[in-house]
Amino acid sequence: MKNKNLSILGIVVLTLLSFRSMAQQLKTPAPSPTQTLKQNFALGDITIEYSRPSVKGRVVFGDLVPYDKLWRTGANASTKITFSDKVKLEGTDVPAGTYSLYTIPGKTEWTIILNKNTTLWGTDGYKQEEDIARFKVKSMTMNDKVETFTINVADVTAASANVDIIWEKTRVVFNIASNIDSVMMKNIETALSPADKRPYYQAANYYFENGKDLNKALEWVNKAIEQNPKAFYMVHLKAKIQMKLKDYKSAIASAEQSIALAKDAKNDDYVKLNEKLIEEAKKAK
Repeated sequence: MKNKNLSILGIVVLTLLSFRSMAQQLKTPAPSPTQTLKQNFALGDITIEYSRPSVKGRVVFGDLVPYDKLWRTGANASTKITFSDKVKLEGTDVPAGTYSLYTIPGKTEWTIILNKNTTLWGTDGYKQEEDIARFKVKSMTMNDKVETFTINVADVTAASANVDIIWEKTRVVFNIASNIDSVMMKNIETALSPADKRPYYQAANYYFENGKDLNKALEWVNKAIEQNPKAFYMVHLKAKIQMKLKDYKSAIASAEQSIALAKDAKNDDYVKLNEKLIEEAKKAK
């Protein structure tokens, strides 16, 4: 009888251990899943790490997230934003680095805060003297409801981008700017100083895309073509520069040259681009 009882006890213990093991292996969805967002910007990146709570039938701003109180801008650990290069946030200089992104939501405007301490869980331990930036932006009311808290990098250009903070029917936007132009001008000057393998095409393209000296851009693209006479895309850039200089006859000639080169390279996309440029040049003449 004693041995039988021990056997039963052993079975019970093994069963409990088995259930415990299964419970430890069971993975369930996170109530506020994390997201890491990485966006190329200027010559570097913007990275945002945050947790995403959902509305779940609740009133968010003014209730779940009180007005006029510090908020972690998400759930769980404080939201983190990283800039690989120095930037300006709404005109405020911010060095390259990783910061906690805190906010103080209000009915009509929010305070956006970047803080040096990135180790905090939520707002516990936050110290205002560790802020690196603090500014106010207007909040907007949206027609459509967004269930899950969302941070997005939008309206990205070479020198500017917007960070959207969206939840429920509220949207807040702040601007990030980069002094990319002065950096690029210096980089171009440095890159063109060696006598060999100068990046004429890249320099010409930057000047064209950013409204710089088009005559200088034309000079550089001609030098690039001398080094790469079969580069149909370089000849197409030359046609675009001539078009912008209103030298329509030369633009058509360059586009026709680019078409011939593109056909040899079996690149139909550039054939179409050049055909469209020729059509626009003929109308503009």
